Amino acid sequence: MKIASFNINGIKARAPALLDWLKEAEPDVALLQEIKSTDENFPRSLFEDIGYNVETHGQKGFNGVAILSKLPLEDVRRQLPGDPADEQARWIEATVIGKKALRVCCLYLPNGNPAPGPKYDYKLAWMDRLKARAKALLQTEEPALMAGDYNVIPQPEDAANPQIWTKDALFLPQTRKKFHEILNLGYTDALRAITQEPGIYTFWDYQAGAWKKNNGIRIDHFLLTPQCADLLLDCQIDKEVREREKPSDHVPIWVELDL
Repeated sequence: MKIASFNINGIKARAPALLDWLKEAEPDVALLQEIKSTDENFPRSLFEDIGYNVETHGQKGFNGVAILSKLPLEDVRRQLPGDPADEQARWIEATVIGKKALRVCCLYLPNGNPAPGPKYDYKLAWMDRLKARAKALLQTEEPALMAGDYNVIPQPEDAANPQIWTKDALFLPQTRKKFHEILNLGYTDALRAITQEPGIYTFWDYQAGAWKKNNGIRIDHFLLTPQCADLLLDCQIDKEVREREKPSDHVPIWVELDL
């Protein structure tokens, strides 16, 4: 089973490019972030017509996450638990029903800039809620994963120029500490389980020629429970998508699981 994650940076602008990539890559499940669309305005039929079930958790103009699945989806839940007052659409999860059930969680973790400040406080509080959900998933002792745009650069080797990120919310010590606390619960960073090579990135800014200079960062991650990590066959990024017409500033990352 192939599960992909892709921050598309706006479904309205990227729907044709997303369709092209889906037809080429053929993921069984695609987890999307930053759809920037309300649920009623999401172009469901485009994806249903090529065989995907569609579940969204959107909001107007900002954030928004979605699950596209060729397999049935059950027990769909929207919004990360822990703060009923949180109105930002950043989390959706569901069980993919194949030969073996797989719980997939799609997330768009807050950016947090400028830091310090209220946006960074929100990021850290959201990460605490994420850790609590991560613990609960482990307690099920079932294959599960949490994937998406984490807005976290875990290590210096995950940035082409780490020195320029030292004061950024994505790379601050407190951010990285909270990310590693989640990993240390027993999760596997799928890409790092496959390769330790530096220079693998999932995001290149639109500014300052970042793409042409390969000035990228790795901020899109798959975290796998132990039962899911046992099924891991591969994890790759589709880097070439970044050089196409009207690209997102992110590229897809995917895992292949022995399901």
